[in-house]
Amino acid sequence: MPQDDDQTTKGQPSTASAALFGCCPRCGARTLFAGVARFAPRCPSCGLDFSQFNVGDGPAAFLTLVIGTLIAILAIWLQLSVSPPFWVHALLWVPISTALTLGGLRVTKAWLLGTEYRRQAGEGRLRED
Repeated sequence: MPQDDDQTTKGQPSTASAALFGCCPRCGARTLFAGVARFAPRCPSCGLDFSQFNVGDGPAAFLTLVIGTLIAILAIWLQLSVSPPFWVHALLWVPISTALTLGGLRVTKAWLLGTEYRRQAGEGRLRED
């Protein structure tokens, strides 16, 4: 890794730890979220404006496909192996799906925002050379 990259990322959390703990990508404070899966407007510690990053619907679409596939496979397996009544499926899969989606949404949104910050990504900005 070049020396100038070490100087620009010194003191910043890794992308994985920032995603898992909701840390600000600049200062590392746990201030990224203001709700379950809603970003805070800015970091109260360092002042980084989180609204400048656009994570879009990518994390939600990805999680819907992955978790939906996983839950469908597990529900089919359970039905074919044990044949429980319908209420067991509802009681089991609805909370598991909800918990995995909300927990995963926080992590994937934080990961994407941290990646955008590290790569200095921006919507519609022209780079001046």
